Amino acid sequence: MDYKNILVEKKNSYDIISLNRPDVLNSFNYEMADDFLSAFRNAVEDKHVRAILITGSGRAFCAGQDLEEATRKNGPSIDEIIDHTYNPICIQISNSTKPVVCYVNGVAAGAGANLALACDITLAAKTAKFIQSFINIGLVPDTGGSFTLPRAIGKQKAAALMMSGDKVSAEDAERMGMIYKCVDDADGLQEAINFIERISLMPTQSIGYIKHMLKASESNDLQQQLDLEKELQKKAAASYDHQEGINAFFEKRKPVYKGE
Repeated sequence: MDYKNILVEKKNSYDIISLNRPDVLNSFNYEMADDFLSAFRNAVEDKHVRAILITGSGRAFCAGQDLEEATRKNGPSIDEIIDHTYNPICIQISNSTKPVVCYVNGVAAGAGANLALACDITLAAKTAKFIQSFINIGLVPDTGGSFTLPRAIGKQKAAALMMSGDKVSAEDAERMGMIYKCVDDADGLQEAINFIERISLMPTQSIGYIKHMLKASESNDLQQQLDLEKELQKKAAASYDHQEGINAFFEKRKPVYKGE
């Protein structure tokens, strides 16, 4: 399917979805949100796709909301924009049983920063910047930022970044646990591609169970989490990929997982 506002590259076992409005730093409007959600749903539903990589075209990852749309006469209200664009994106990423990796190729501001944090694993180019820029125009964080950021870096740091709008370098983001890894700009995208390819060939069902466990751990007590681990371990042990891993171990060969 052809899209106007994003690019989709289909590989053997994963999809790359690139935000593609570089002239406005890949800021979101309704049309790009529709394209993104359609492509993401297609990737989730495609049994051949076992992982999803999200990145941006041009010099930015995403500058957040397109303010032209948000301030246009008779345009959508801010709550309508959130309901149409950002909440559905957060829910789809969270509910996907497939791993979602993000490569932040440039500035990630406002909703763009929180989109990157909503993904399961985030890598960023050294020149990338993360900015909770909402406060700079008298707004508050959305796109799940008030949920994900304090859990990643702690309440104090999250509060400081949200209240000040300070820029955070990719190196500092890695250091404080906001992202997984800071990589060199020159080969950063390739490193992200190498990573998503490796993840896409891992036992996909087990990765879905890991996502479930991590989400549940945010509200479970220890006993509930132990029970969940037992339940999902039993399911994982019954999978084809577990048996393949065991066979490969004893046969001293590299396992070939099917995601089943």
